[in-house]
Amino acid sequence: MGSPIASIVSVGISKFGVREGLYTRELFAEAAREAFDRCPNLNPKRDVQGLFVGMMSESYEHQAHVAPLFLDWIGLLPIPAFRTEGACASSSVALRVALFSIASGMYDVVLVGGVEKMTHLSTTGVTEILAMASDFPFEQWHGISFPGIFGMMAVDHMHRYGTTEEQLAKVAVKNHEHGVLNPKAHFQKRIRVEDVLSSTPVAWPLKLYDCCPRSDGAACLVITSPKVARKFTDTPVDIVGSGQAQDTLGLFERDNFSGMKVTRLAAQQAYKMANVKPEDIDVAEVHDCFTIAEIMAYEDLGFCGPGEGGKLIDEGVTQLGGKIPVNTSGGLKAKGHPVGATGAAQACEIYLQLTNQADRRQVSGAEVGLTENVGGSASTGVVHIYRRGD
Repeated sequence: MGSPIASIVSVGISKFGVREGLYTRELFAEAAREAFDRCPNLNPKRDVQGLFVGMMSESYEHQAHVAPLFLDWIGLLPIPAFRTEGACASSSVALRVALFSIASGMYDVVLVGGVEKMTHLSTTGVTEILAMASDFPFEQWHGISFPGIFGMMAVDHMHRYGTTEEQLAKVAVKNHEHGVLNPKAHFQKRIRVEDVLSSTPVAWPLKLYDCCPRSDGAACLVITSPKVARKFTDTPVDIVGSGQAQDTLGLFERDNFSGMKVTRLAAQQAYKMANVKPEDIDVAEVHDCFTIAEIMAYEDLGFCGPGEGGKLIDEGVTQLGGKIPVNTSGGLKAKGHPVGATGAAQACEIYLQLTNQADRRQVSGAEVGLTENVGGSASTGVVHIYRRGD
């Protein structure tokens, strides 16, 4: 396996869901506090040298220039702070930029995080802000939003491969099952295939229960150079692979709607860097903003061949107890999707799994993990690979 780029020594996650009366700064502080408390050997004021935070939009709170604001609220002024934006992949991009800073030797210890506060706005208001991650004159202006975009992807996948609405529904059922086991998850209830199929149509074939909720939440990771990780914990998780790719902003410019090119390319980079293959992955968190996105992720990550994602969910391969448990946290579908926080939260779940701290959703013997996070209609794609520290 490849050499570690950096190590995760602690993580923290706020409760995801409807967090009334709180600002993003308070959610971020909640996650950072948990990360600091989990690592008693860390003195944040002395040890942390920089902050990298992902947040999609200042429109939710009419608040830009958030990096120094968050630093202030966690007591780490005046160290450098950087905000990254990659739509729903914003904090995965933050993690990747943080890796650059560690690998360059510029810093030895940094804090990486992501946050978004969405639920105080109406569905219409949130939809309008999220749509800003699509092409304005050719998609937004014509009224198409992301449920419609991913609905078209689902139709193409069904046409090409025979994927069924029942298979999409099984993704939602699985992730709700996992979400029940995660006390930080937005949704804490089980659902049935019939519940998904009978839920309100949103953008055929996607129904209400095929779609992730709008959520509030934050997640943070303390990242160090591998050489100093043991100063802070006996159980670091090494990041051994990282990849990122971009595609056209508009779905209409692509040759193929039934897959995510950015996931394939980013995964190839990450697998090569980590010197692993898809079959080496023990647990994964993937971007299930809509149920079709998880099925496409199975294929684009190489967990199965093109068009075989539906078969994977039918056979229970990706549920807890299966060969490759996917979205043990509940995924975006049940854990929630505060968009800027999602990539960091995925990494937090893998850290908990690889350090045997995932409680009722623990994957036995997990040693190698993967996260896949996309932005917009998969115009940005980021994949990271992790292994339990030696």
